Amino acid sequence: MLERVVTEPDNYAPFLLSQGIRFGNLLFISGQAGANDDGQIVDGGFRAQGEQAFANLRRALEAGGSSLEDVVKVTIFVTDMGHFLDVVELRRKYFSEPYPADTIAEIKALYDPKAMIEIEAIAAIGNGSR
Repeated sequence: MLERVVTEPDNYAPFLLSQGIRFGNLLFISGQAGANDDGQIVDGGFRAQGEQAFANLRRALEAGGSSLEDVVKVTIFVTDMGHFLDVVELRRKYFSEPYPADTIAEIKALYDPKAMIEIEAIAAIGNGSR
């Protein structure tokens, strides 16, 4: 059975998206960008957006009964691969060994022209830790 994950605020609702979907012991989290609670992309450049994206990811994971420690696969989209080392530093800060499987891809654009990073994840539920 599919169970929708909802966070407050839920900036995804107007776009007919779920923050995440829980299916059995797995949690699938939609892409989390560097947007604040009002849905606006934060100022401060790539690193500030990355920090906000990870904060949003943590909130969605926790709303679904999981955590950053339980992420098994992450996909990180960036609009400029020149920020690759920043992504590595963010991963080092928010994940620990064994690090989740990962794809980092440069794409032309995200949903907002100001957005520079978006992170989606698959996590275990009820695992306690990887």
